[in-house]
Formats: sequence, C-alpha cells, structure tokens
Amino acid sequence: MAILVTRPGEKGKTLCELLNQNGFASLHVPLIEIISGADLNALPARMRELNAGDGVLAVSQSAVRFAHTALCNVGARWRDDVRYFTVGAKTAQALCECCEHGVHYPFPQESSEGLLAQPHFAQFDGQKMLILRGNGGRELIANHLRERDVAVEYVQTYQRVGLEYDMAAQLNMWKRAGISTIIVTSGEILRYLVESVGKNHHNWLLEQQFVTISARIAQQAQEYGCRKVAVSARADNASILATLRLLKMNNISDEVEYE
Repeated sequence: MAILVTRPGEKGKTLCELLNQNGFASLHVPLIEIISGADLNALPARMRELNAGDGVLAVSQSAVRFAHTALCNVGARWRDDVRYFTVGAKTAQALCECCEHGVHYPFPQESSEGLLAQPHFAQFDGQKMLILRGNGGRELIANHLRERDVAVEYVQTYQRVGLEYDMAAQLNMWKRAGISTIIVTSGEILRYLVESVGKNHHNWLLEQQFVTISARIAQQAQEYGCRKVAVSARADNASILATLRLLKMNNISDEVEYE
C-alpha cells in the first residue's frame, strides 16, 4: 500500500513521517498552502468590540495560529470575559494554550453538527459570535446562530491557495510509486485534485482508495465518482493511521465508512 498524502504544511509532513515509521510507503504532495488571511489585521479591533459573554469560534488550528500571532504582534491578548468554542479537540487544545481559558468543543463527533449539539453551544446566549476561519467554508453554524438572533461576524485569519504542479509529471510519478491510497483532508483539496487531473486519467484516480476525515468529504468524493472511500474516526494523524491499518488488515476493496 503506497499512500499519497495531500494534507498541507507541517501536519502533512508529520503524517508522512508517522506512516513511514509504521511501515507505510508515503509521498507528500500538498495541493494547497495556507497563508495569512485578508481580515487578520482587523482581528484585534474585532476582539475589542466584543461584549462580555460573547463568543469566539475557531474552526481550525490554522485559524488559532494566525489569530494568536496577529494579537501578539500588536501586544493584544485573548479576552478573559468571552466564551471560546472549536469544532475539534486539537483546535481546542491549541486555543486553550493561547487564550489560557477553557474551550468548549464537541466529542466524540468533532464536526459542525457535533458542535451544534454540544450543550454549552446550544445554550449560548451571547449577542455576537466571532468566527475565525479561512476563505470560504460552511455556513451551517452561522445560519443556526442567526436563527437564534446571534450576530455572526467572520474574520478570515488565513486563506488556502492552490499550488501549481505539472500534473502530468505528478501522475507519472504517482503511478511509478504504486500509489493506491490517497488521503484527502478537505473538500477544497479534493476538488483541486479532481479538477487538476486530466479527464483521460480520471478512471485511474477514481479507482484509488480514498481516506477522508469526515462523512461530508466522503460524500463529495462519492459524488465525483470515487468508488472506494473510507472515513477516519477523527481528523488527527493518529486516527488516519488507525484507519489505514484497518484497511490494510482487511484488504478492503469495496467502499467502506468508519464513523
């Protein structure tokens, strides 16, 4: 089983190292990179404008990392009198280390749907929710909050931009390396991958085993025509490794989902 890892940045490199250490041949080809967002400089002022009891929701570790740097650069701090939320444990840990306050997150369903069902979030009664995110993203949480008359304000703390490759050369390399499994950690990466690969190579691409980190991304993969899709229980690298081990052990050839 040779694995193509498309997860960007250090997390992608770390995943490759983890896989190699555990007997999986892997190749790291990040299809996007993450850079500073358009609203980052405005973040300190947006934080000051919050009232006591309002909320801050970070959608990813990247959102936390860029936001923390922006605040530190101007000598600002995370507010002591607002409530903090994330959609996953790793992001909650990163935010907790930065803001030095408790952070609410859903478990075990680390997703937007899980957060909406989380009691602290379901009972949120602040006037405003500041959502730290990248360019684009789902509107599910924002729409839910607006239905409850909560003012939602987005702050684009980072943005994802596609990386340019000679895709024909990449495909030749992937085939020579015997790639049979592709790890995709976002819908945008999946879209970029499918659209970048020439149509004459789509049959090869869609026959590979895909591993995603959410049922939503898996559904997108199926809509593109991917025939074999597995869903990691969580988004962290250790959970992805566990999914790959299970696939290898069972030699799965049909479409599967692990939730």
